[in-house]
Amino acid sequence: MPATDLIENTALPAGFLRDHFDLGMPYRDYVLTGEDDHRTKWADIYERITLTDAQRDLIAGFPREMKVLVTSGTWCGDCAAQCPMFARIAEANSSRIDLRFVDRDEHRELSDRIVICQGLRVPTVIFMAEDFEFVGLTGDRSLTRYRAVASKQLGAACPLPGAQVPDDELAGTLQDWVNEFERIALLLRLSPRLREIHGD
Repeated sequence: MPATDLIENTALPAGFLRDHFDLGMPYRDYVLTGEDDHRTKWADIYERITLTDAQRDLIAGFPREMKVLVTSGTWCGDCAAQCPMFARIAEANSSRIDLRFVDRDEHRELSDRIVICQGLRVPTVIFMAEDFEFVGLTGDRSLTRYRAVASKQLGAACPLPGAQVPDDELAGTLQDWVNEFERIALLLRLSPRLREIHGD
């Protein structure tokens, strides 16, 4: 997963993140805010996403709680292709992964603080500790997704609008995101601050 622009804690203080997280919606509620054709695209990808046993076991073993806030748009193709993956990952350990979604354009106070390469990119994922302290930010595509998009846009032919995402691209992108969630889980587990809080 490529690193994104560094965000200073002063730009995303815990109280600010908590306020926006509290305004966020669970996955299913968020998807319902979209138009019919948007909801259909999200549902199609969600149904195609299946974690492997190894991925499920890994995620189920995350020891620390993480808050995950996604700025998104139901109209966005990259969001439709990847946000259902976040939902499947969170479902594999719902006691440790608290996942919420906000609309990028309705939450400009937040999205204006997480600009990547001078763009309001979506989806952008903000990872936080249990107390809403900023941990990491990434978006708008995983490496596998970027490779696939680059191949289509920079290759000899462009894909048809709305073309189905190939299974191998879905699987690779899912693994990219599982890796990022694992990286955050390990960061939280090894954090001296959190180890002191939890006495471990």
